[in-house]
Amino acid sequence: MIVVAGEALIDLVPQGTGALASLTPALGGGPFNTAVALGRLGSRTAFCSRISRDAFGQALLDRLRTTGVDVSAVQRGDEPTTLAVATVGADGSAAYTFYVEGTADRLFRVPDALLPGTRAVSFGTCSLVLEPGATAYEQLMRQASAQGVFTALDPNIRPGLIADPDAYRARFRGWLPSVSLVKLSAEDAEWLGGDPREWLAAGPSAVVITRGGEGLTAYTRDGGVYAVPGERVTVVDTIGAGDTVNAALLHGLAVRDALSAEKLAALGETGWRELLGFAARAAAITCSRAGAEPPYAHEMGDV
Repeated sequence: MIVVAGEALIDLVPQGTGALASLTPALGGGPFNTAVALGRLGSRTAFCSRISRDAFGQALLDRLRTTGVDVSAVQRGDEPTTLAVATVGADGSAAYTFYVEGTADRLFRVPDALLPGTRAVSFGTCSLVLEPGATAYEQLMRQASAQGVFTALDPNIRPGLIADPDAYRARFRGWLPSVSLVKLSAEDAEWLGGDPREWLAAGPSAVVITRGGEGLTAYTRDGGVYAVPGERVTVVDTIGAGDTVNAALLHGLAVRDALSAEKLAALGETGWRELLGFAARAAAITCSRAGAEPPYAHEMGDV
């Protein structure tokens, strides 16, 4: 079981240009997209979050269930669903404005225990910023790590939500001893400061940096640096591409029985290039269609 912990929300996607373009609701949130992508790839997956009882919340739960994601760890609340208004640039890149006050996912509570059979837990995005839920997710991360569970982190920085950037950067560094794998974009890495070698020294076994169409690079604790180019594709938008990379990396590691520090260290150049290539292929498929629509296993070929 791979557990994805974090928010599920509604993206309001513009159907045109300008501030008053019509908005179409779409299911989203970085962790939610990661869980859906894992389910489509065929990994046994569970989602751990707090989701509203409103109509948007029900739609989010329905998508998880139809994708085969276990929702037994999902908490429910009467608070509204978080909204993210997306703006898509000419190059397909997406920027977001969030409506988060008093929403359900902020009130997440630490579960009594991880689901039986949990091999990995993935964290990231808004859920690690917005209190009081951020502290609860952080506690869950530390508990999972202390139990020897593989932990993955994608900070997926949303500057508009971070009131004190320096405090967040310090908090990020504080998470690293409890993290097995860090995946982040080149833009996130620049915003956070530091570099992969500094982060690896604090605890993770590997850091993967995505560079859009230029591909992905993995840095490992033993000094390895492995890079693959991006796959050429006509980009419709980049919504969900990074989340798809998260899922592809975790799925590929699970298939290789490499969800541990020791097994991750043993991947070697061939294993890393295969894994990164698989993730690049998955992200390209997501970018080739509108919204966060990650690929299914039958679209991907061999891991």
